[in-house]
Amino acid sequence: MRKKFITVLIPSLIIASILSSCSSKSNINNAAKATKVSSVKDQYITAKSPNKNPKKAVEHKDTFISAISEPGGVFLPYFYDNGWDGNATEPIFPSLVGTDEKGNPIADLAKTWDISSDNLTYTYHLRKDLKFSDGSPLTADDVAFTLTLLDDPSYNGSFDISTCYIKGSDDYKKGSATSISGIQVVDPLTIKITTEKVNPLNLTKLGGQVLSKAYYGKDYQKGKLDYLKALYSKPLGAGPYKLDKYIPGQEIRYKANETYYNGKPKIENLIFKVTSKDTNLQLFETGDVDYDSFSTDKDTVDQIENLGFANIRISTVSDYGYVYMNNKKSYLKDKNVRQALIYGLDRQKIVDVAYKGYGEVATVPTSPLVWSYNTDGVNKYKFDPEKAKKLLDADGWKLNSNGIREKNGQKLKLSYLTSKNTDQTIPVAKENYKALGIDFEPEIMDFNTLVEKLNKGDYDLAAVRTSGLVDPNDSVEEFSSKKASENVTGYYNSKVDDLISEGVSTLNVKKRKVIYQKLYKELSNDPPVILIDYRKSLRAWNSRIKGLDNNNFAGVSSTNLSKLKIEN
Repeated sequence: MRKKFITVLIPSLIIASILSSCSSKSNINNAAKATKVSSVKDQYITAKSPNKNPKKAVEHKDTFISAISEPGGVFLPYFYDNGWDGNATEPIFPSLVGTDEKGNPIADLAKTWDISSDNLTYTYHLRKDLKFSDGSPLTADDVAFTLTLLDDPSYNGSFDISTCYIKGSDDYKKGSATSISGIQVVDPLTIKITTEKVNPLNLTKLGGQVLSKAYYGKDYQKGKLDYLKALYSKPLGAGPYKLDKYIPGQEIRYKANETYYNGKPKIENLIFKVTSKDTNLQLFETGDVDYDSFSTDKDTVDQIENLGFANIRISTVSDYGYVYMNNKKSYLKDKNVRQALIYGLDRQKIVDVAYKGYGEVATVPTSPLVWSYNTDGVNKYKFDPEKAKKLLDADGWKLNSNGIREKNGQKLKLSYLTSKNTDQTIPVAKENYKALGIDFEPEIMDFNTLVEKLNKGDYDLAAVRTSGLVDPNDSVEEFSSKKASENVTGYYNSKVDDLISEGVSTLNVKKRKVIYQKLYKELSNDPPVILIDYRKSLRAWNSRIKGLDNNNFAGVSSTNLSKLKIEN
């Protein structure tokens, strides 16, 4: 899949292609059978009084303003750590193969594709006359360059192209070949990619976002990718929009791309405005922002509905919230301690306070919308403080005179990183863990600092959300010890490693379901993280923006941005 997105805040900007970058059609067809989240039904509420539009919104005659949280300024696909940067690249960089609102593959830069009968060879047929925003042509050579860049021995991003098993990839990395034999440019509009093993994710993984060879490859030398850092803030793509200006902490401005293959977007200006949960509702009410997500509760729904000019969608989100446990720390290596941290945390209370009936406690590491979702035989870890105490006692953590557990002279003191001022886990964990004899110390910081600490392993516990999930591999591959760049928890379990690999070794959905059921049981018995919640989202947009109501995600993507229009 694309780079793993560490999303601590509920996303303001939901992008359909991120939600479904690793999907396959057979996978999505099974999603309808999955369990719904909470008793609150999905709802779509249309604006009752569009004429009540605020003056500021009406004045934005040719500008669509969508909210975003904390971009970090790395606007280059495959190279960012911050998921908001992934959102920011979406209008600029289209993929060979896109995805619709249900996650099914659809034509984007590639008009068609062929897959061999053995599912090992992928041939993409590009559209004619594709151009980057500077007017230069986009051809199969650019696709080949992008894949080669991802296979460079010095590439250290978390897009793991090795799982595509491209023929000749290893020889290229080791230096015994000057090119990758499995990547064949047939002609300017055709590229053939031969792999050595089956991977059900390969169609969209190999058919991802395309980088310009002339622009990003001008200074390319094998094994030396640092030169790309100078281009992080100067993106060049072939999407519906091109970057105009980035003002850190405030907004990202885009201009419509007149060279876009699907026609210049009808809306000239696109702005991603940085908002927070403290200000977003006010900015939406005044017309400073056209689209955002909000706290999911009945009062907020009623408040937005009463504005009159807003379209509202309440829908199950294909993600889950959880807490990283740093398995590299000596006091978190033992699964007894990790299990105790789950048993001893009243997760139901956290969900009740945070979502007020619009969420439920997570039990397996995937979304209830994903076809592999199955809780049979899985430990639900019902809140049980006494069991937590027994596990800690059994592991040698004894209470000292101050009521704090110690082992071999070390106190059980845990830091907890979050970027949310309103993180409902903090008050619950403080109370619960104090009762267990654990010194719990929350630290609230900006999102990008939190990401840096995670990547350095400088944490004990940290609040995160997954990006949007469609394929079951999306949410479990980070627990594989073979994925060093993604496995920020330092978790190691050889059985889990094997099951994760098995999960992407076949296209047979029935076989994959069995594999993931085994995997969920093993991850339940030896938990790498604390699962917290599944949720519904509340998204609203100004009804003058047409084209956002045609899918359940109500989001913006490179494939639908050019179709949006404004009707004041």
